[in-house]
Amino acid sequence: MVVMSIAGVDPSAGAGVFADLKTFQAIGVYGCGVVTALTAQNPNRVFSINPIDVNYIEEQIDAVLDAYDITYIKTGMLYSPEIIKLIGNKITEYNLKAVVDPVMVATSGGNLTKNDLADALNKYLLPKAILTTPNISEAEKLTDFKISSQEDAIKASEKFPCDVLITGGHLDGINTMNFNGEIIIEKQELLKSDNLHGTGCNLSSAIAAYLEKGNDLKTSCLKSFDYVYESIKNGNYGTLIAKI
Repeated sequence: MVVMSIAGVDPSAGAGVFADLKTFQAIGVYGCGVVTALTAQNPNRVFSINPIDVNYIEEQIDAVLDAYDITYIKTGMLYSPEIIKLIGNKITEYNLKAVVDPVMVATSGGNLTKNDLADALNKYLLPKAILTTPNISEAEKLTDFKISSQEDAIKASEKFPCDVLITGGHLDGINTMNFNGEIIIEKQELLKSDNLHGTGCNLSSAIAAYLEKGNDLKTSCLKSFDYVYESIKNGNYGTLIAKI
């Protein structure tokens, strides 16, 4: 069982490819990582971002898929429309099943992408994804729809071109799922913690890992909620620590 992350590198290892690989291993699948950008950041601040050349990202993907039979991937920070378009093409070329975390802003508040990526995500990537996992801010950008309540989140979920999980960390813990028109609401206790850096990365990579292990989409999401919850409870160093 092999899963691939396509995301940026966070040298503090709380988010991005390093966090994804830790999640994959904790859940029991082998993880590969394709790097889209190098960042200088920690749980408190993003200092700078150095994107990787698009052709080199493609070479990384081709090299991994030359060696491993991979079905499920997760994407994180893709940085630019050019990179987003490449990933969309690779999903088609290799018949991949993608869980898309549409990362735009770090937990610390730092902007992790070029501006105006919502159009590129909606055009090139989300229609080819099996699931996207935006937080409230990202969902608003992708749908151009203000979300202030559970009802708003449900309406926003209907605007996505793929199945969607709108995470509820900024909506009283109300997670809104829309799976082919079926609305599922899962409310979680919000933990008071300073160890939250990389929650979105851990959630989306956990979903991909549980899918690879043969769970359906709903079960994979519910198991991933528990995984992230326990990881926050056991967190330290400003980020999550896996607890299975």
